[in-house]
Amino acid sequence: MALFGRTRDINLFTTINRELMGDIITQQCAFYKYKLEHTTINIYGEASEGRHFEGPVLFNALIARQDQEYTESDLGVDFKWGIEFRFLREDLVDANVVPEVGDVIMYNNGYYEVTTTNSNQYLLGKNPDYPNNENPLNPGLENFGANFSIICNTIYAPADKFEITKERI
Repeated sequence: MALFGRTRDINLFTTINRELMGDIITQQCAFYKYKLEHTTINIYGEASEGRHFEGPVLFNALIARQDQEYTESDLGVDFKWGIEFRFLREDLVDANVVPEVGDVIMYNNGYYEVTTTNSNQYLLGKNPDYPNNENPLNPGLENFGANFSIICNTIYAPADKFEITKERI
């Protein structure tokens, strides 16, 4: 039987990480949830009346910036800048937010569109959703482990693309 990783240990890790991210690191971002059901799409798959977003909801996050890239094409210079946002899963669950592709995160007056999400960082390597019921080969690990964080990979996008704020064109 496992010694660590019960609910009590997971609550301790969550509390320490919330305090660390909120009081010491203090990197915040605003999360805008894309509302697909309120966005009308024409026959060409375009949202002619603009996309609708719910939010913003402020979250503490660990933020890993990537290098800026300037690629040249026939149309001119393209600007690419990716940022990885790492959220505590419990914070997102408490706010009833599920990150998906197409959502928007605002950080340092820049808007970043979510391109991929990853939610498989398991505490102690045990997936809490996997049936770890007791059997002859397994002493019973159903009360151990946790899905601890959600990582969103994003790419910079101009503010006028989302029409969240009035921007000068």
